Amino acid sequence: MKRIFLSPPHMSGNEQKYIDEVFKSNYIAPTGEYINRFEQSIIDYTSTKHAVALSSATAGLHLALRVLEIGQGDIVLASSFTFIGSVNAILYQNATPVFIDSDESWNLSPKLLKKAIKELPKKPKALIVTHLYGQVAKLDKIASICKEEGIYLIEDSAESLGASFDGKQSGTIGDLGVYSFNGNKILTTSGGGMLVSNNKEWIDRARFLSTQAKEPFLHYEHKEYGYNYRMSNVLASIGVAQMEVLDSRVQRKREIFEFYQSELEDISEISFMPEISNSRGNRWLSTILFDKTNPMRVIEALEKENIESRPLWKPMHKQPLFKDSLAFIDGTSQNLFERGLCLPSPTALPFNELKRVTDVVRNICR
Repeated sequence: MKRIFLSPPHMSGNEQKYIDEVFKSNYIAPTGEYINRFEQSIIDYTSTKHAVALSSATAGLHLALRVLEIGQGDIVLASSFTFIGSVNAILYQNATPVFIDSDESWNLSPKLLKKAIKELPKKPKALIVTHLYGQVAKLDKIASICKEEGIYLIEDSAESLGASFDGKQSGTIGDLGVYSFNGNKILTTSGGGMLVSNNKEWIDRARFLSTQAKEPFLHYEHKEYGYNYRMSNVLASIGVAQMEVLDSRVQRKREIFEFYQSELEDISEISFMPEISNSRGNRWLSTILFDKTNPMRVIEALEKENIESRPLWKPMHKQPLFKDSLAFIDGTSQNLFERGLCLPSPTALPFNELKRVTDVVRNICR
């Protein structure tokens, strides 16, 4: 049977046209019209003031920490229930990660955030909060805590472009925000990211560091080290085309989530990731929990039908890499990891194909 992927790319139709224009212009390097257009499209859509297109969201998080001058000896708080790309940049800067568990929203717990700040021997310098699976965290409480404590707030919005809280786009409420355009995201350039902020100085600094920190001379002059983190004009042209259909992709993702809810609502042991009040998620992936059934049984059964699925993120505080790191935990994210999985959420697939997924889940739960 035809393979159903978890979250495959979905082209709009204009990508090839724009790529052809890039090739005709011969601006293949990390400069050109489409870089500017892509950055401006993010600025216009999110109502942020400044943006810089990069090679990945991880590069964006790294540059965010660098422009905030976070380094060795500094504590950076982070969501534990996330992908490792959310926290690797902390290690790049030789800073110390401290992990915060989730609450009933699945995202970072404001209560445990307060506890961590109070009990740590040294005040953290920044918080990287992940908006998990396209659902926005409790940004009203989290942003208020960070402001009161003088802690920088970095939004890891890699999975949540198009999601909003209190009418504001994810990634624009904190001091800096990062989006991902990896191949499985709601908008893809095959690989890439974007760093955004209302602070022009920070984005200008990030742009400078992303191009090897080259000083403004004709010859190559360097006073400090930088990185090769800029996005190419070719990939940016794909991003421009994808941005033209972002709203329809968000709507389709939400329809897929609602389809799964409707098809499985009579199975009492199944529940879905919640959407907190005053927010609208992009439902990047539809995620479910089981009360009795082992999720690995479901994953194996789906794979036999050529359907891709995946466990929920294994918490960072449970990763061998971070076995010695401090963490403020109440067991929520571990419980979610043990009970949950991600269902395929391809925006180009009709519902009659997705019914193959729900039929397998229903049979296993029986």
